Amino acid sequence: MPTIHLIIKGRVQGVFYRASAKQAATELGVTGWVKNTDAGDVEMVATGTDEQLRKFVEWCKVGPTHAKVVEVLMNKMAEENFKNFEIKR
Repeated sequence: MPTIHLIIKGRVQGVFYRASAKQAATELGVTGWVKNTDAGDVEMVATGTDEQLRKFVEWCKVGPTHAKVVEVLMNKMAEENFKNFEIKR
């Protein structure tokens, strides 16, 4: 299945973005991980079908209620397999 790398920019830390992303990914059947970056962004790697990833990226562009996403950078990666979607600290 396809794997993508995402960087989400904007007000995305301190607004439950990672926990909400995990919930959205789990509901969509997407696996991978999410973490905060030192630069104040959120970084993710996600694996799923094209349709699952399309829906997940659409969610990422909005995020949880108090987030203000200004940009989502996305790159395709070599396929990676994950058991679930986890929050990295």
